[in-house]
Amino acid sequence: MSSDSPTSGFVAFVGAGPGDPNLLTLRAAELLGKADAVVLDDETQTPLLRHCREGVEVAERDFVKRAARGQLVVRLCAGDPMLFSSITEEVAACAAAEVDFEIVPGVPPATAVLTYAGIPPASAVPEFRVVDAAQEQDWAAHAACRGTLVVYNGIGDAVPIGKALIAGGKPDTTPVAVSSGGTTTEQYTVVSTLGRLQADLKHAGFTEPALIVVGEAVGLRDKLSWFETKPLFGWRVLVPRTKEQSRSLSEQLVAYGAVPEEVPTISVEPPRTPQQMDRAIKGLVTGRYEWVAFTSANAVKAVREKFEEYGLDARAFAGLKVAAVGDATARALVEFGVKPDLLPSGEQSSEGLVAEWPPYDSMLDPINRVLLPRADISTDTLVAGLTELGWECDDVTAYRTVRAAPPPAPIREAIKGGGFDAVLFTSSSTVRNLVGIAGKPHNVTVIAVIGPQTAKTAEEFGLRVDVMADTPSATALAAAVAEFGAKQRQAALAAGDTPRRPSQNRRGARRRVK
Repeated sequence: MSSDSPTSGFVAFVGAGPGDPNLLTLRAAELLGKADAVVLDDETQTPLLRHCREGVEVAERDFVKRAARGQLVVRLCAGDPMLFSSITEEVAACAAAEVDFEIVPGVPPATAVLTYAGIPPASAVPEFRVVDAAQEQDWAAHAACRGTLVVYNGIGDAVPIGKALIAGGKPDTTPVAVSSGGTTTEQYTVVSTLGRLQADLKHAGFTEPALIVVGEAVGLRDKLSWFETKPLFGWRVLVPRTKEQSRSLSEQLVAYGAVPEEVPTISVEPPRTPQQMDRAIKGLVTGRYEWVAFTSANAVKAVREKFEEYGLDARAFAGLKVAAVGDATARALVEFGVKPDLLPSGEQSSEGLVAEWPPYDSMLDPINRVLLPRADISTDTLVAGLTELGWECDDVTAYRTVRAAPPPAPIREAIKGGGFDAVLFTSSSTVRNLVGIAGKPHNVTVIAVIGPQTAKTAEEFGLRVDVMADTPSATALAAAVAEFGAKQRQAALAAGDTPRRPSQNRRGARRRVK
């Protein structure tokens, strides 16, 4: 039985898919959003809880009792609940207790993992056979499969299965792929043949869940592989920023195949005394300034919050000229409803802004004063440059940047021990603060910086700078790291080597042999 809008308790057996949380079905996400309690198959499904309401309970397997009490319980099942699943007894228990239930299909690993590995499930020969090695199988009969054979739960017996297929008449040259961690950034695939399977799997270190794929379709992987060939595939990347700033950067890194780890190194707090900002906002409204210059998105946020405090909105900028130091700051202004009048066309920095700032002209400019709402640790470059151009500056502390609390011990150990493949520094303060709260990154870690000043600070702390963004923006920085990763991969392939992540080059790192 099922119900689109349940008014009483029921259990939804929901397919969680093969591993990638983005492969969840719309119906599954809808039910998770309504759930009173969720039962997980294992901890790897925890990211799916983002679809749930705040305060949802992660329950044990007492879902029948909960549903009988009127709760909507989602029981997450790996893959598809009806494919090689053990929920039959659980469904029967619901029926026996007269508890309504629904079974929501999920994306099965048998097709998804192959697609992520670049292997078409049914290619030239339209035969696709899926078997569970945990059940007794007639491997001689499966050897007759002319298309693609997919084996679940067989990694522990992969070599005997290969030998049985050869004994059943399958040529020992038949291509085989073994893939574990399917559809996640832990996905790892070894391509072999039935005859070489034992030698090629000897040091691979496979564990379940893994799939064995047998058939000529495996040979198309070189042309169709798209997931494991991403420029930063599997790279663990440290993003030391404020939490508010890191989201879009992390999303970009995920698109490149990386696993971002957000570690706040800076906490943004209001100024110790608000009077200076109060006077600045009053002056802005009463016509004290000709220009307002924003050097960060945090400065925009601070002014916006002050506006809201006084019941003001973007209309208070009418008649003012507004400058932004770079694209990210400009976007924050546009979201506020303000279009910048000046944005550097070249280097996006205080120097770049000064280079294009017009000199004060008493005939054209009725007011010679500029408001600079900034961080408490900002440099004097902009003030000095504008003063030289004839402007008077009100340099106002809009917010303070303070060092965040140290990250958990495992993160600190990974930073110092080479567990991260790259770290992205978006300012000099992120360099100083990360080293201060967690120590220096290991020398195998790729150090990427947003611009020359950040590079200089990193070098002062003894760090080797490997990557610098073409323009000082987080988007450009992530793109530069992806380009670096792609070149490293291409160089390894050109040399006939297996591409390796930087963290795999540290002493004692686990080596996998293909």
